[in-house]
Amino acid sequence: MEPASHELDRLTAIDSQFLTNENENSHMHIGAVMIFEGDPPTYDEFKAHIGSRLDFVPRYRQKLVYPPYGTGRPLWADDPDFNLNYHLRHTALPKPGGERELKILASRLFSQALDRSKPLWEMFLVEELEGDRFAIIIKSHHAMIDGISGVDIGTVIFDVTPDAEPIVPKDEWKPSPLPSNMSLLERGAKELATEPVKLGEKAVSALRNPSSLAGKVGESAEGLAEVARALADSAPEVPLNVPIGPHRRITWTSASLDEFKRIKDAFGTTVNDVVLAIAAGSIRKWLVKRGVETHGLELRAMVPVSVRSDDERGQLGNKLATMRAPLPVYEPDPVARLEIVSAAMDGLKQSKQALGAEVIARLNDFAPPTLLAQAARLTFSTRLFNLLVTNVPGPQIPLYVLGRKLSRPYPVAFLAKNHGLAVGVMSYAGQVNIGLIGDFDAMPDIGQVRRGLNESLAELAEAAEEIENSIAPDKPKKSSSKKSASKNGAGPKSAAKKPAPKS
Repeated sequence: MEPASHELDRLTAIDSQFLTNENENSHMHIGAVMIFEGDPPTYDEFKAHIGSRLDFVPRYRQKLVYPPYGTGRPLWADDPDFNLNYHLRHTALPKPGGERELKILASRLFSQALDRSKPLWEMFLVEELEGDRFAIIIKSHHAMIDGISGVDIGTVIFDVTPDAEPIVPKDEWKPSPLPSNMSLLERGAKELATEPVKLGEKAVSALRNPSSLAGKVGESAEGLAEVARALADSAPEVPLNVPIGPHRRITWTSASLDEFKRIKDAFGTTVNDVVLAIAAGSIRKWLVKRGVETHGLELRAMVPVSVRSDDERGQLGNKLATMRAPLPVYEPDPVARLEIVSAAMDGLKQSKQALGAEVIARLNDFAPPTLLAQAARLTFSTRLFNLLVTNVPGPQIPLYVLGRKLSRPYPVAFLAKNHGLAVGVMSYAGQVNIGLIGDFDAMPDIGQVRRGLNESLAELAEAAEEIENSIAPDKPKKSSSKKSASKNGAGPKSAAKKPAPKS
């Protein structure tokens, strides 16, 4: 692995949107609470280890610089005052040092905004976790790294064997000089002058290039129309969507990846369908307990989709589009909920909504800052979705830091304005780890959502087992019938058969 080169990179359009939408109550940092087996390393060992890997992620030594007078998007530049001691923190849990204490600590840490005058990340080494364990908590601004490609970047601090040789940096890091205000002004002016031309060229290219994901003109136009229809369709008002404050509650749970695979095979769906179905089941239980009428109620989840091409993997910067997935909380039957979700996700993929979102995402890289700010506020409007659900495929082999095995990584998402709950899902080494973040005041009962996830998964697992037990060993398995979601989300339509499980 060769260290990445140092460049003065301009933020992508989506990165700029994350900065635009951040305020004192809605923080746009994401991260993870990672639990390790064994005794913790010393702070000096930890610092030396992290410091030896920073050459591979130069963004972690860079800060934001802004062109004067708003003449262009911000850029990343080496921080001449970079101090690793600021970014690496060392703390210990109070007794009894259980996961409850760890959740309280994580909740407090994620309630604090990152300092924009410094590189936008922090990492905490946490000792005194019961059971001969310790934790590492990491926070990174969403503008630095996206949640899907970011898994590749995150692994630079990990090794794939417990006895890996330490990495010795070749040379002492020396920051490149900060650009002058005049240089930034010239860059910004050039950006404003050339962006309209680039926007037109990119639009033509995206619509005409058959080798790109945008594909044919007709498909792109259809996709853009689907996005327009989605933007016009408001999400229903529920207690998840209320004004929020700066403080957070964090909790988590885990399950076997094999359990998810058994369910998706039994009903001919995908693992992601199962994730969305148990989220719908959990939120239904939570709404019922809160006394909310769920009849005819279908929520909308914002589901990030990576539009990063294979040759772009490993690059810093967000390459994301989004789809709005239906959560049929009106449906009391867990199997019917799964079938409705799966049929709806199939429909979204066929409707070109993701394709249209990608066209917009790529064109936004060539839009002036003012237009980007307007688009960002539209994208994160509370009218469009009820909560964020992100599912990140992680490595299925054990990872290590300084010889200590990573046991559980729990992802932590962010809360958009007026959104009280977000769900992050990450698979790792045969487990599915689910992290929940909620507003402190809006979600005092976030534990009910966590329990609801476990209960909803258990209900589907029981139904899958019944199907397995009903099939003789010498008889081929038949797929479950699938109910398709109605167009307006009011309820399921007639069933349509699914011939085989999806991968």
